[in-house]
Amino acid sequence: MNTKTVPTALFAGIPERLQEAYPQELRREIADRVNILPMEMDAENWRAHLPALRQADVIMATWGMPSLTPEFLAAAENLKAVFYAAGSVKGFATDAAFERGIVISSARRVNAIAVAEYAAAVVVLSLKQFWAYARTTRETRSWARSIPVPGTCRATVGLVSLGATGRQTAGILSRLDCDLIVYDPTVSEEGARALGVRLVSLEDLFRRADVVSVHAPLLPETRGMITASLLGLLKPGATLINTSRGAVINEKEMCGVLAARPDITAVLDVLDPEPPDPQSPLFFFPNVVLTPHISGSMGTEIERMGRWMFEELKAHLCGSPLSHRVTRKMLLQMA
Repeated sequence: MNTKTVPTALFAGIPERLQEAYPQELRREIADRVNILPMEMDAENWRAHLPALRQADVIMATWGMPSLTPEFLAAAENLKAVFYAAGSVKGFATDAAFERGIVISSARRVNAIAVAEYAAAVVVLSLKQFWAYARTTRETRSWARSIPVPGTCRATVGLVSLGATGRQTAGILSRLDCDLIVYDPTVSEEGARALGVRLVSLEDLFRRADVVSVHAPLLPETRGMITASLLGLLKPGATLINTSRGAVINEKEMCGVLAARPDITAVLDVLDPEPPDPQSPLFFFPNVVLTPHISGSMGTEIERMGRWMFEELKAHLCGSPLSHRVTRKMLLQMA
């Protein structure tokens, strides 16, 4: 390989995540297109690899990508593109990078597939009152079925936001015989009809849905948007699911409602902060199901993100349009 004419690539991110996103077979395929530098860097140690950073034309990244600060960019004098095998780029994308014209591409849409599959599965289990029955069956050691079950037929499922994950979730749930209602002020009535959903107010969604699944990005206007007044509208036996960002829900107010309403269930895969305080009341409520942020890509799903970014790299090298480029304007409305 003539390394003088072939672009140079550097891997950046948490070492364990890099191995999952870019396993050896995929790295061999990438090496057919670019010259791969032998070292890796992350947000903590990048200053120890300045000579390598100066050589890099592109960065193949995942979780743990260093922030594109003016200091970083000054060292990365040849950098033209970052391909991020993970979801949100808000942890490293900066105005300085966009102003310099650095291309940033993210596997957010493929990560949305994993989150949507998880959310849809939890929705179906919730419509069967799985969480309540699993708890009461163990506690009472009985086979009684005394809790009303909505079932999936003609049940009402509410989705908060129709971003990439919300749309994927709606697509999966459209296979069920249920009524999909959505709150998203950025979606038109025509756009909603095309997706087979109906737009409603946030209050109406919480009032009518058997299950509410939250997919809103964390923006200044969405921080704490789900309050006690909304949660109090949930119908008896309803379930709240959050796979978006913990701070979208006012946690203190949610705890008050969950304490007063043992009939409702909260399935929370995200909290704020993560990990939560070990003494958080959420650990002690019987009507709360907590998981450690597992809805996003895991296992081979992470390699899938790496392969999507390899496809973006190939397009970039050929001068073709990228399918998953993130612009500064887009970032203002993304998680």
